[in-house]
Amino acid sequence: MALEGEAAGIAAIGAGLAVGLTGIGAGMGEKDVGAAAVGAMTEDRSIFGTAMIFMVIPETIVIFGLVIAIIILFAL
Repeated sequence: MALEGEAAGIAAIGAGLAVGLTGIGAGMGEKDVGAAAVGAMTEDRSIFGTAMIFMVIPETIVIFGLVIAIIILFAL
């Protein structure tokens, strides 16, 4: 069932908010994690892999937001 008219517009706004707000949140989280990871790697280079894993974790939030946006747009 495809959305029409005003309902389609509201669904598009909701999908945009889902992706946009999760992107902002992930960026704010990655800023703090990145600063800490770079500081830790200056003292001990052997933790590079662990630091990279911690850098990827906030990005998964954006993937969840994208999945919700796809559900909003195509499953309704």
